[in-house]
Amino acid sequence: MEEVKKKQAVSLSEVKEILGKVDPDEMDQIQRWTYDYVSKFVSTDPKDTREIKKQLMKECELTEEEAVEIINIRPTSLAELRSFTFGWKKLILAETLEKMLKILQGLS
Repeated sequence: MEEVKKKQAVSLSEVKEILGKVDPDEMDQIQRWTYDYVSKFVSTDPKDTREIKKQLMKECELTEEEAVEIINIRPTSLAELRSFTFGWKKLILAETLEKMLKILQGLS
């Protein structure tokens, strides 16, 4: 078994990019299932996703994990966004939530 070298939260588009570089014959069953899933359901560009992640972390003071969660879910309304951020147990102002939604609109 390979040693973990780095632990980092990555978006689904980044997972697709990473697994896309692996020979399918070298993947284990979980990797194949994951790659099949992201290939079918993820259409965002990983470069755009990384930029949006940086922007959310900087402008909205989110952790990398929080930014990735929001990017993967891609909420489209304040109510939907609030339902996810509520579980983080930290106060996020309405203006910050609105900024987050505006930033997420940059994902194609």
